[in-house]
Amino acid sequence: MENIKVEITGTEKSAAVENSAPEQTSRRDFMKLMGASLGAAGIMSMVPMGTRASAWAGGSDAPELKEVKVGFIPLTDCASVVIASVMKFDEKYGIKIIPSKEASWAAVRDKMVNGELHAAHVLYGLVYGVHLGIGGQKKDMSVLMTLNNNGQAITLSNQLRDKGVTTGAALKKLVDTEKRDYTFAQTFPTGTHAMWLYYWLASNGINPLSDVKTITVPPPQMVANMRVGNMDGFCVGEPWNNRAIYDKIGFTTATTQDIWKDHPEKVLGCTAEFAQRYPNTARALIMAVLEASKFIDEMSNRRKVAEIIADKSYVNCPVDVIDQRLEGKYEDGLGKKWNDPNYMKFCNDGAVNFPYLSDGMWFLTQHKRWGLLKTDPDYLGVAKQINRIDLYKQAASQVKVPVPKDAMRSSKLIDGKVWDGKDPKGYAASFKVRA
Repeated sequence: MENIKVEITGTEKSAAVENSAPEQTSRRDFMKLMGASLGAAGIMSMVPMGTRASAWAGGSDAPELKEVKVGFIPLTDCASVVIASVMKFDEKYGIKIIPSKEASWAAVRDKMVNGELHAAHVLYGLVYGVHLGIGGQKKDMSVLMTLNNNGQAITLSNQLRDKGVTTGAALKKLVDTEKRDYTFAQTFPTGTHAMWLYYWLASNGINPLSDVKTITVPPPQMVANMRVGNMDGFCVGEPWNNRAIYDKIGFTTATTQDIWKDHPEKVLGCTAEFAQRYPNTARALIMAVLEASKFIDEMSNRRKVAEIIADKSYVNCPVDVIDQRLEGKYEDGLGKKWNDPNYMKFCNDGAVNFPYLSDGMWFLTQHKRWGLLKTDPDYLGVAKQINRIDLYKQAASQVKVPVPKDAMRSSKLIDGKVWDGKDPKGYAASFKVRA
């Protein structure tokens, strides 16, 4: 019998704290590096005054830390963190990334907050939730960059398929006519998968808070829970949707790129304290991950990437299950096959990685929509606090990744609503299906 873990975030205690925090380079070593050189001064002279971080004024942009412990969850989109380490892009920028496989998003949250992790591959909405105190302990947080767009999905059980439910409209009809508890899983209450699941259900006239039951389950446990009948459907990142098809227990009813083309997904997150205390390290981390992101986005490299992350140290899943959707080759488990141009993207010439203010604000509008926030926050102000566009621009310039001119972008979602960040309060209040 498999061990099944259903995670109740907010009541679950965090994983045990390790005996000591990650080692840090001594201040003495850092001061030695500061002295040096005309090279550092030359670099300084090329940086516009308005973009200089305070640490640069010391005369050195050398990373303050040599080892950076970065948490991740076993998902396809952890690839850029893993590849930055395995392919040694990190060494190019004077750091060593130590990837740390975590059991749940709650564990990632707790370990970032208490300092066991320097940074993490993490849910966009988790970072915003922690910053506002709605996703656990309140802590000022930072988004250094976006890691990927697209590539998640909503899986329904074969039991629903056997009742004729393959679409959202058919699910709505069943929920209305055959009364019982319908259970759907997401991965963290303020996270991306919860918001995609809620948005998809609501676009089909189903209130996720009253018409069905939602539970929180760590991504690697989704398939096992569905196998034993704990849920009717789930929203999670790959490869676990494709794994459900591979194991013949479910099918894909919608991809998240169907809900929002080129949507933001995971980010490289850290505490605000880390970014402020170690800005050079944060920049080096961004640069290493950007290099990895460019590597992954070369389609000729994707099979190799799948082979690396399939290892039990990382995702622990068959290579073919990972590689199929990583290369944009989709099948839904019902007989349909297609090549999706909106597959998971990691760089796309920098369009993926820029931490758009409007992306962060969107998650706040959904937190307000579903009652996680009781009042409207300062949407733009919060996004400016969290998204470290300054650090990102500095890093991107060094690795020659283009930066968009505007920190806001516009998108049309599955229900026809356009999100552009211009009226977040009005947008949050505009939905008929809400808390």
